[in-house]
Amino acid sequence: MKLKIIQIALFIVAVFLAYFIYETIQTPVRFNNEKNRRAEVVIQNLKDIRMVQQIYKTLNNRFTSSFDTLIRFMENGRIPVVSISFDPNDSTLTKTISDTIAFVRVADSLFGKRTGFNVRDIQLIPFSNGKKFEMDASKLNKGGVLVPVYTVVAKKDYYLLGLDPDLVKNPNVKDLILGSLTEPTTDGNWE
Repeated sequence: MKLKIIQIALFIVAVFLAYFIYETIQTPVRFNNEKNRRAEVVIQNLKDIRMVQQIYKTLNNRFTSSFDTLIRFMENGRIPVVSISFDPNDSTLTKTISDTIAFVRVADSLFGKRTGFNVRDIQLIPFSNGKKFEMDASKLNKGGVLVPVYTVVAKKDYYLLGLDPDLVKNPNVKDLILGSLTEPTTDGNWE
């Protein structure tokens, strides 16, 4: 009888240890899956910001550091709709005729097909309980030419809010950054 109790106790300890080892392995796996899922959503928002910034720069010759300006631009800014056709008098088909036929609101042009898209939410980091992206813009002197630059940052502490803080602190887990104030690039650090 005593031997049976010891066997049952050892079996329970073995099951507990197996579960503990399984959880030790699965915790970082679950974290990475959730981190990747969240990063994908945040990256889409950063790509949206990049599109709006590019159009803003095309029309204003600079980037903006203000989400208020960017949102106003999306709500009120207009993009020309241009009809391009070949010049009928040019037999080489190298000359074109451009004609502006209409103007479309920036938000409608970029996000009109997205259901539930709210222009004002472009400044908010998903999963962060309302924290905003950090955005800055400047001009950089490159070879005597002033080049407009900008950066947008989603802090890892914000978009990974609610996940294991020890795993978030891992140096391999990075903030998501779009653009740079020191280099003329609009790439993200995930690309």
